[in-house]
Amino acid sequence: MSLEFLVASAIAVLSAAGIYLCLRGRTFPVVLGLAMLSYAINVFLFAVGRLMIDRPPIYDKSAAGYTDPLPQALVLTAIVIAFGMTALVVVLALRTYLETGSDQVDGHPDEHASSDGDGPAEGDAAA
Repeated sequence: MSLEFLVASAIAVLSAAGIYLCLRGRTFPVVLGLAMLSYAINVFLFAVGRLMIDRPPIYDKSAAGYTDPLPQALVLTAIVIAFGMTALVVVLALRTYLETGSDQVDGHPDEHASSDGDGPAEGDAAA
């Protein structure tokens, strides 16, 4: 089994899991799905960059070759953007839960959910 196949399989599994979780009805799986999609994008950017071993990232006349630093910079930027996006989505999901009393993506509570003390009831969202 080749390394390219393993990396491609990892990207496919992370993408599939991320899309599946993003399509769920609750906010927490959606946040996890967005995180998995960002991980898949980061691995894809690394794979596109053709990571080379024992090569300097900056051109030097004495070196036999050099590696491209652009994919590494793109992944670093993508990590920072994904962290900020995840923090924003978590805050928005928490605020929506506190306002509506439901963690459903559409904001409507479950029809068959029982009030067993897990969270605020429908009328408990105080102003």
